[in-house]
Amino acid sequence: MLPELGQLALILALLLALVQSTLPLVGAQRGNARWMSVARPAAYAQCAFVVFAFVLLTHAFVVQDFSVAYVAQNSNLNLPVHYRYSAVWGAHEGSLLLWVLPAPFMARVLSVMGIIAVGFLSFTLFTSNPFLRHIPGLPDGNDLNPLLQDFGLIVHPPLLYLGYVGFSVAFAFAVAALL
Repeated sequence: MLPELGQLALILALLLALVQSTLPLVGAQRGNARWMSVARPAAYAQCAFVVFAFVLLTHAFVVQDFSVAYVAQNSNLNLPVHYRYSAVWGAHEGSLLLWVLPAPFMARVLSVMGIIAVGFLSFTLFTSNPFLRHIPGLPDGNDLNPLLQDFGLIVHPPLLYLGYVGFSVAFAFAVAALL
């Protein structure tokens, strides 16, 4: 049930990103203050849904829910708990979820950030979904790649994605200025 809630949270985040990427931009073009004011609440709500999905995926790793394909492919019963936390972003699907986690907050800038979020959330949901199920659930998982069982994995991807998000914010300001 929890992975399905994570899936639903990502779908709702995608819908909010679509709203965030279109309504404020059109509102800014037409001078409609009400449409422009949608940007901030949509960004906050989108952030809340992505955080919720990330927490659910982390929970699946910690409790070793091997019915979730992503957990089964990147964890096992013997994996220490600190690596279970970092295994959340140890492969492609979790890394994408980590990418859409930060939510930077202005009408055109937030709209551009919404367009970026639409791209990453669509890619995550349709090609790299971390909430796919194994039916029936597996008794044990494959394991996190042994090369990734290092302190570097625990800190490297979150810091890397903070840098990527930082550049996407600068990109959003530049595109908003051009618009």
